[in-house]
Amino acid sequence: MAQEDGDELEGERNDVRGDGKRPPRAVVGSHRIEEEMFGRAFDQNVIRRIWAFARPYKAELFISVSALLIFTGTQLLIPLIIRCAIHHWMAPGGIDHSYLLAAAGAFLLAILVNFAAGYTQEAVIGKTAENVLFDIRRAMFGHLQRVSLSFMDKTEVGRLMSRLQGDVNSIQEFLANSLFSVGDVALLFGIVFVMLWLDFRLGLLTLSVLSILFIVRIFWLPRARDAFMAAHETNSVTNGALAEAIHGVRTVQSMDRQQVNFILYGDKARANLRTHLIAAKYAQVMVPIVDGLTGLAMAVVIVVGGSMIMNGRIDVGVLVAYLFYIQRFFDPIRSLTLQYSIMQRAMASGKRLTDVLDVKIDIQDKPDARALSAEMNGSVEFRNVTFGYNPNHPVLKNVSFRANPGETVALVGPTGSGKSSAMALVHRFYDVQQGQVLVGGQDVRDLTQESLGRQVAMVLQEPFLFTGTVLENIRYHKTEATRDKVIEAAKAVGAHDFIMSLADGYEAQLGERGGNLSLGQRQLISFARALVADAKILVLDEATANIDSYTEMLIQKALKKLLAGRTGLVIAHRLATIRGADRIIVFQNGQVIETGNHDKLMAMGGLYSKLYNLNYASFDDIPEEKLDTTATAGCRT
Repeated sequence: MAQEDGDELEGERNDVRGDGKRPPRAVVGSHRIEEEMFGRAFDQNVIRRIWAFARPYKAELFISVSALLIFTGTQLLIPLIIRCAIHHWMAPGGIDHSYLLAAAGAFLLAILVNFAAGYTQEAVIGKTAENVLFDIRRAMFGHLQRVSLSFMDKTEVGRLMSRLQGDVNSIQEFLANSLFSVGDVALLFGIVFVMLWLDFRLGLLTLSVLSILFIVRIFWLPRARDAFMAAHETNSVTNGALAEAIHGVRTVQSMDRQQVNFILYGDKARANLRTHLIAAKYAQVMVPIVDGLTGLAMAVVIVVGGSMIMNGRIDVGVLVAYLFYIQRFFDPIRSLTLQYSIMQRAMASGKRLTDVLDVKIDIQDKPDARALSAEMNGSVEFRNVTFGYNPNHPVLKNVSFRANPGETVALVGPTGSGKSSAMALVHRFYDVQQGQVLVGGQDVRDLTQESLGRQVAMVLQEPFLFTGTVLENIRYHKTEATRDKVIEAAKAVGAHDFIMSLADGYEAQLGERGGNLSLGQRQLISFARALVADAKILVLDEATANIDSYTEMLIQKALKKLLAGRTGLVIAHRLATIRGADRIIVFQNGQVIETGNHDKLMAMGGLYSKLYNLNYASFDDIPEEKLDTTATAGCRT
C-alpha cells in the first residue's frame, strides 16, 4: 500500500486538466500531503458510501456487534467472578464449598460464552467484510466497463489497478476491524467503571498513573506520524525505481547503465533505510513506556491496596481483580491506536474509490434509444461533424462524407489529421459537439450502444488478445459462434496454418496480451475475430501498419474475403494498401480536402497525387517540411 499511496500522490501532483487548471485534490502542502498519504481520521462522505455497500448486511452486522458486546462483557465479568470466589474462600467461618462450586461453574460458563461470542463475531464479520469487498470490486469493474473513453484516455492503468486492488483491500481491512473499535471502547470504559465501582479512591489513584500514557502520546503521536509518513514516501520512491529498472531492463542493458542505476538505487535504498529506522524507533519506544506504566500501576495497586487490606478497607479479591484489570487496560488502547491507522488508510482509499465510482458516464443510451436492426443497409455518413477531445480544440472541423453500403472507403492523411477520431465516432466512443454521425441512416445517439457494437467491428493497429485459448479469442465478440465457424474464419484470413502449428492448436493458451505470438499472428487472429463477428460495418484502423511485408500480403488477400458484402472504413498510412479502395478520402488538419478513387485523385493533381508521387511508402515517412510544402501546393491546385 505504501507504494500505491505514494504513486497516487505523485500522480495527483502532476495531473493537469484540459483547461490548464490543476484538479482540487492536487493541493501541495504538508497537511494535504498527509491526508493523501494517510487520509483524514474520519470522512463522513466516505463512511456514507461504504455504508451503502454494507447496508444489505445489516442483520449480520447486528449479530456481530451483539456478539462483540457479549464477548466484552464476559471479559469484564471473569475478574469479578474470581474476586467473589477469593472473597468467599477467605471469609471468616470457613470455606463455603457450594459457593466455590457455583463460582467455578460461573467461571466455566463465562469462558464458554466468551469463546462462542468471540468465534461468532469473528466468523460473521469476516464473511461480511469479504462480501462487501466482492460487491465493491464488482461495482467498480462494472462502472469501469461503461465509463467514457475520455476518462480512460486521461487515467493511468496503474492507478486504476491500485484502486481495484490495494484500496479495496484497505476498505476490507477497515470493515473487518472497525467493529473491534466498538468492543475496545466498551472494554476501556467498562474497566474504568468497574475499577471505580470496586473502590473509588484506589481506582482514581490507579487511573492517575495510567493518565501519564496520554500525556506521552500527545508528544509522541505527531512525531511518529511524520516518521511513518517519511517511511511511506521513501518506500514508494524506492519501489518505483525498482519497478522502472525491471520494466526497462532491456534499455538499461543496451545502454550499459547497470552500474549507474545501481548507485542511484543505492542512494534511494539508504534513504529508505534511514526513514524506516527512525519510524521503528518511534514505534518501539512505546513498548517499554507501556510496560513501565503497567508495572508502575501494578506496584501502586499492590502497595496501596495491600495497606488498605491490612486496614480492612478492601478485601484481597478486590486487589486481585484490580491486577487483572490493569493488565487488560492497555490492550484496548493498543488496539484503538492500530484501528486509528487503519481508519486513516481506509479514508484515503475510500476517497479514491468513490472518485472512480463517481466518474460520470458521458456516453449513455437515451431512454427511448432504438436497437440497430441487423437488416440495416450498412451505410455510414458524417454530416457537418465537429469534434474535439477538448471542445475548445476541435480535431474534426465540419467534416462531411458518406460510405455507401458494401463500399470500401479508405481514409488517408498525415498523423493527427483526424482519421482515427472519425472512426471512434462511428462506434460512438465519443459524442460529437456539432453535426451528426449516421449508421444505417440513423443517428448513433438514437441507437443502443449494444446493437451498434454488434454491427460495427473494429481491427486496431495494436491488436489486444486476452488471456485464454485461441478459440475463445477469435469468438470474443460472438461467444455463441461454433468451432467450425471459428476455423472457417481463421482459414479465410490465413491464420489457420500457424494456429495448427501451436502445441494445442485452437485450444492453445495465450499469454497476457497474446505475448507468446508475433505481432503479425496477433493481427491475423484479430482479423479472424472480426470475421466471426459478422458485422455489417468493418473499421480497420491502421491494421497493417506494424507488420512485415509477407504478413501484409496475407492480410491483403484476407481483406477481400473480410470486406465482401460489408461496408469497409480503412485507415492506412501505407499507400500501397489504399489503391484498391472504392473511394479515398484525404484528411488534413481535421478537414476533408479531397475525395475520389486512386485514378481520380491522381488526375486531380492535388495533395494525394503529389504525396503519392514523392514515392514514399507511407504518409508517416514524409518529412514535415515536404508535407507542408506539398500541402500548400495542393491547396493552390
